Amino acid sequence: MAFPDEVLTEQEQVVLHLHPHAKAAVRPVLVLLLTIALVIMVWVMLPPTTGGLIGVCGIGAFSLFFAVTRGVWPLLVWRSTHYVFTDERILLQDGVVARERRDLPLNRINDHITNQSLLDRLLGCGTLTVDSIGERAAVLASVPHVQVVQTKLYELIETDRELRPDDEEEDEVVPELPAFRQRGAGRRSRGRSPRPSGPPPRR
Repeated sequence: MAFPDEVLTEQEQVVLHLHPHAKAAVRPVLVLLLTIALVIMVWVMLPPTTGGLIGVCGIGAFSLFFAVTRGVWPLLVWRSTHYVFTDERILLQDGVVARERRDLPLNRINDHITNQSLLDRLLGCGTLTVDSIGERAAVLASVPHVQVVQTKLYELIETDRELRPDDEEEDEVVPELPAFRQRGAGRRSRGRSPRPSGPPPRR
């Protein structure tokens, strides 16, 4: 399922468009293969009688339900999950029938963490957690080449900061302190005459 381009702005460029790692499709594919093999085996082993036909239909209906719920539906969920990295934000979209989309602007991301189990390291995938200011953290599960994606996300954030400097920072203005006169200075100047600076007169 393609990602809708109408959600992007005119000057927005897609840098990475990812789906979860293909390991998410292994179990659904195995379920489909097993259900098909089960139906074929039942069809061959049961006798061509009315009872055998009823058994084949019953096993076939159960296999069809199991294949749709545990095989086809997870594959659709996998293909409809999008991790899109642009030069302005991260777009997360999932859902087959009812879709949910979340936007994370790059200028609001303050942290990103990767987690990898032993199996994830062997397969080259992992979980990327993105922490955004004022919002709950976004968890991107089974990201392929998660280390490369995290490095690319760091580069996008730094580039966005260079292109869009924070205009809210204002120069600090140091307030001028009012001038205070020394206590008693006015009294001395009014009560006494200035002392002569020359030598004292001779008697």
